[in-house]
Amino acid sequence: MTEIVMSLPTAADTWELGRRIAGLLRAGDVVVLSGPLGAGKTVLAQGIGAGLGISSGVVSPTFVLARVHRTGRLPLVHVDAYRLGGVSELDDLDLDSDVADSVTVIEWGVGLADRLASENLHVVLDRGGADERRTAVLHATGPGWKQRLRALSP
Repeated sequence: MTEIVMSLPTAADTWELGRRIAGLLRAGDVVVLSGPLGAGKTVLAQGIGAGLGISSGVVSPTFVLARVHRTGRLPLVHVDAYRLGGVSELDDLDLDSDVADSVTVIEWGVGLADRLASENLHVVLDRGGADERRTAVLHATGPGWKQRLRALSP
């Protein structure tokens, strides 16, 4: 597994990282976002959406579990797995039908993304202290992501 650690001094830097990740995305990609509440998962997803050219606002899908945005270079399926009770509830969302043609971003998706794609990018966000400073640890699983992750190296 390849790993990159990045410092993100502001929320704008977190958004910009998402935009840069979007430039590497292909149909069928799965990106998993994890970290505590307030760490910047949705901000990163918004940057990914902007980088894909999504014209509608990317907001947290907490209460609807999944939102599909079709207006960009690639469709974006944005999932919040926080309220899912496990793999069977992920299966109930029927994401498999969208994965091949879309980019799937799953907040709180650790342990679930492997069911959707053997290769994925996992971004672990952490927020330290009372300021906006965040740390992102990017983990690439699979040879395709390991190669693409090098483009994000500082």
